[in-house]
Amino acid sequence: MALKSTVFKVELQISDMDRHYYQTHALTIARHPSETDERMMARVLAFALNADDALAFGKGLSADDEPDLWRKELTGEVDLWIELGQPDEPAIRRAAGRARRVVIYTYSGRSADVWWKKTAPAVARTKNVTVVDIDQGTVEALAALTERTMQMQFIVQDGHAQAIVGDTIVPIELHFLAA
Repeated sequence: MALKSTVFKVELQISDMDRHYYQTHALTIARHPSETDERMMARVLAFALNADDALAFGKGLSADDEPDLWRKELTGEVDLWIELGQPDEPAIRRAAGRARRVVIYTYSGRSADVWWKKTAPAVARTKNVTVVDIDQGTVEALAALTERTMQMQFIVQDGHAQAIVGDTIVPIELHFLAA
């Protein structure tokens, strides 16, 4: 018998003063049985950083042909393709060919550094791929706050971001590897 996904509910209030985006999103997130709290919270963070009314969670771990998050145009064209982790070169090329813009968020510290050294030349050959490394401490701090039902605020101002859950403030540390 296959294990089932665990469902999480997140009320995400976003105040992104840099993009002038102010919205509350009621997210229902299915955490795959093999997915960690760190990866799930990295998905929530990726959603917050790119929030838009048309941004949606894809099948991610469950399908090779869908990203973790994406935004499609009304015509069905993929405007934004968001991957988490360390995709291989063919997956990056495939995403770059299917979407106008691709953003890859890495979040696993040293192994992400090793992946980046190997993958950087492939990314340099693409024009529409951005790679952002989320500091491992940021992801661990967010994962420690994981609950089945969460209320989270996400604030961006002057290029700095922070997540607030209850009385806990988590500064978001991002490192842009390729833009």
